[in-house]
Amino acid sequence: MQSRIELPSAHDMDPQQHAIYQSVLKTRGNADGPFLAWLHSPGLAGPAQQLGAFCRYDTQLSLVESELLILCVAAHFHCDGEQQIHEPIAIEAGLPEATVATLREGGWARLETPRLELLQTLARQLLDERRIDDDTFNAARQALGTQALVEVVGIIGYYSLVAMTLNAFEMRVAAPGPA
Repeated sequence: MQSRIELPSAHDMDPQQHAIYQSVLKTRGNADGPFLAWLHSPGLAGPAQQLGAFCRYDTQLSLVESELLILCVAAHFHCDGEQQIHEPIAIEAGLPEATVATLREGGWARLETPRLELLQTLARQLLDERRIDDDTFNAARQALGTQALVEVVGIIGYYSLVAMTLNAFEMRVAAPGPA
């Protein structure tokens, strides 16, 4: 990752940082994202990476649903780093490239199912208005159930933290070097 702060390298980490780093690698396969910045504060990094693993892999939402929410957050915060990481995942999960491009530019995407449309509306309301109106809330609770609705809000909140971290430290996926 490129960053405006120095990011710890694996061989310079203390045991606590290294344990968190290894956990990130085990669950995600790489440390792209905010994790290296968070490792400057292991007390933040540990719980944050655990919450992130839950939000990404263990909610009641499908991968395409979670990635839609993440891309709504990335667009809201104009977060290039989050977009670089999650756009390919979203496309692989089934969001069309045109939809991903619309979301990146802050537009309202035409989505394939009413459930995805509802998730987009809920995310945009919560991010833009900092509230969910009664009609959207009731529709979401009916369609998703209370547990999944709580998890949707958790995903939006967690990835807002990710976006703020990536933006604050100008973190981006490093461009590939010359071959």
